[in-house]
Amino acid sequence: MGMKAQELRDKTPEQLREDLGALKKEAFNLRFQQATGQLENSSRIRAVRRDVARVNTILNQKAAAAASEA
Repeated sequence: MGMKAQELRDKTPEQLREDLGALKKEAFNLRFQQATGQLENSSRIRAVRRDVARVNTILNQKAAAAASEA
């Protein structure tokens, strides 16, 4: 279910920041479920963390590319 790096590269920085917000919200909810013992799919936490990292990496790459063009 994880996001593909190539799909993320095709998005604008604004779209990526929206994705990041949604992922962080999901990560928060998953941690909350885990703390209250309601979490069935614990591997989803890891997947979400990795997606957050992936989005951050691509945002940084886009920022670096924009900086080198300027």
